[in-house]
Amino acid sequence: MRPLAIVGPTGTGKSQLALDVAERLGGQTGAEIVNADAMQFYRGMDIGTAKLPVAQRHGIPHHQLDVLDVTETATVARYQQAAAADIEAIAGRGRVPVLVGGSMLYIQSLLDAWSFPATDPAVRAKWEQRLAEVGTSGLHAELADRDPAAAASILPTDGRRIVRALEVVELTGQPFAASAPVIGAPRWDTAIIGLDCDTERLDQRLAQRTDTMFTEGLVDEVTTLLGRGLRDGVTASRALGYAQVLADLDRRHDAGGRRAEPVDVRGRQARVGHGALACLGDQPVRRGGRHAADVGKRNPGDRDAPVHATPPARMAPALVLVLASARSAFLSTFIMALTGSRSTISSRSGAL
Repeated sequence: MRPLAIVGPTGTGKSQLALDVAERLGGQTGAEIVNADAMQFYRGMDIGTAKLPVAQRHGIPHHQLDVLDVTETATVARYQQAAAADIEAIAGRGRVPVLVGGSMLYIQSLLDAWSFPATDPAVRAKWEQRLAEVGTSGLHAELADRDPAAAASILPTDGRRIVRALEVVELTGQPFAASAPVIGAPRWDTAIIGLDCDTERLDQRLAQRTDTMFTEGLVDEVTTLLGRGLRDGVTASRALGYAQVLADLDRRHDAGGRRAEPVDVRGRQARVGHGALACLGDQPVRRGGRHAADVGKRNPGDRDAPVHATPPARMAPALVLVLASARSAFLSTFIMALTGSRSTISSRSGAL
């Protein structure tokens, strides 16, 4: 049977649907779940990422959860290699791999089998030294001389990506854009299910989720992770919710313990949710007034692309789109998607 990928915005019920599908498959061939939520890679980042507790996983094996310390940097290249090994091992056991998450850059790298330009520590060190000497604006100007198109796509303040672009140009002798992947049929003939939800309903769900996170102890979780080096983490410290709590704790410290201003997590959750499906499908999809072509701003050839990087404006084909669908009503169709062809489901009935 084909692997199954369940993707979509935060708050649409991906994790629970993956469990439902895996349990339904348990009576046939069996299934195992592979995480594709970049922030759930981190040990101890549980409440703020809505990571499913072990007791609620119903004995179904989950992979790519709790594989990094908060001081480690999550990269697309590492995930692609590790998740591909998981999927092939699951399939080798005669079980169905169920990929689930909303980190689209990571999912695309896996299903479209992206190849990443090599990296050379000496070359990178040279450009990092140059960055220290001339600053981001100066190095951006040097990139513009070597690769105008790359400079136009990278902010003059993004020193990390400027260094990476110059490294790739030097190593390959080609423009940075030449490392962009070719988008085609999904790897392993994966059936892709995209979950979506009405904007108003999604806003309500995200607001409720945010409130629940704080009630369950998000601030205490962040405080605990500070003792494990959260501030030193390049990607973990920027995670939605965690970054805002960190900033709020800093403001409280500066204000002598008084809360300076409310933590704005609700609005940020909503913005992430509304933009997540803009890069799915054979044709650009409109979400929240933004066109997919306006979303893809990062060259996926950056093997060290941080987890908040936005993918290109298109996803590999074989998408099954589910709009505000009731899970139970569509489980049979999801199972059929593993062996069937491309299809689209549209429904406004029921709750996810």
